[in-house]
Amino acid sequence: MRLAQSRITAQGQVSVPAEVRKRLGLAPGSTIDWEIEGDAVVVRRSGRFSLQDIRLALFPDGPPARKSLDDLKQGIRDRMRRRASA
Repeated sequence: MRLAQSRITAQGQVSVPAEVRKRLGLAPGSTIDWEIEGDAVVVRRSGRFSLQDIRLALFPDGPPARKSLDDLKQGIRDRMRRRASA
């Protein structure tokens, strides 16, 4: 589904249509990312990360080890005790 259309100037510049700026929350000074996916070009507002990007940033060595419910409850109790004694 086409949202809008732009024309490329002789200098290679493109105007971002108002509807696209509105939907992406773009304002003067905003940056956008251009990505090629197959035979399409995808334009995204910079600073938006995929779930995979976030997962790799938080857990570069893979997901953390699973803990039992008892371990989680004990961790909460320990944290509350430390917080109360501070």
